Amino acid sequence: MFPEATKKRRAPRFVRPPFHSLKLVFSVLVVLVAPRTAWGQACCAGAGAVTPGRLALHEDALVGLQLRAAHVFGSFDGRARYVPSSVGVSEQNFGQDLMASVRLPFASRLQVTGLVPFVETRRAAGGASDFGGGLGDVNLSARYDFFLAGRARYVPGVALLAGVTFPTGTSPESASPPLAVDATGTGAFQGNVGLAVEQTFGPWLVTAYGLVAKRATRTIHETTSSLGAQWTALLAVAYTLPGDYAVAVSASYTVEGDAELDGVPVPGSSRRIPSVGLFGVVPFSDSFRLQGGPSFTPPLDHLGKNQIATAALAVTAVYAWY
Repeated sequence: MFPEATKKRRAPRFVRPPFHSLKLVFSVLVVLVAPRTAWGQACCAGAGAVTPGRLALHEDALVGLQLRAAHVFGSFDGRARYVPSSVGVSEQNFGQDLMASVRLPFASRLQVTGLVPFVETRRAAGGASDFGGGLGDVNLSARYDFFLAGRARYVPGVALLAGVTFPTGTSPESASPPLAVDATGTGAFQGNVGLAVEQTFGPWLVTAYGLVAKRATRTIHETTSSLGAQWTALLAVAYTLPGDYAVAVSASYTVEGDAELDGVPVPGSSRRIPSVGLFGVVPFSDSFRLQGGPSFTPPLDHLGKNQIATAALAVTAVYAWY
């Protein structure tokens, strides 16, 4: 008989699991017991602070109501000089915007947003005052994300923006004299296209927008009129806090070319519109949140041109599905 056959069979040894397996189990346990007040994703909460109608990455649709109020405290003349409002002259603008956004099922990176505004104005001048308003210009826009922010260290998120505004509001020439407070739209179709670039750095989100808009030519009392192309640049920085709270600061600048009458440019009719704002997001549940904040026009010479200067406040209630 061979010696090997008389030896006792040893019990199988316990094999120590590899380190990476222990690490995986530990990671799963951390995810399961982590509190819900974990730091939110900057690309979700931070983006909502800047653009209230935008869907977060995990959302399929949303509806919202935005309330706006603005006080006109001055204006910029044709030489880009700031002029405070005269005594006895005042203007307040109000708005209620109904919005809805949906992510298309056949293209998860494409979202479409519709906005229906209602606009009111109170204006006083020359001892007279009036209040009026109505339906504004309805807007339909789309966003397609080619790359998503935060998915790669060196490649930022890049999105194509496009939209069209319909002249559903009351045009200035159709408004009631003398103060025209029931003017609620431009009276012309407007198309716009742009690009958004954004990237996350931990809880920080940095966003840059570039947009160009052009309004269609229209006829007013047998005179054709068209506004110049409008170029807008926006830079925003958002910070996301635990629980998906977020704060953001933004600055935008819009430059518009000279208007044309019967195809002839009107010298000195170009416009410049600066704006800065502070915004925030307050979530009440996974589906419901409030967002918004104040914005104003810096009353500094050479920043604005042929444009009113306002201090505004906007608050938006959003309910989302995911």
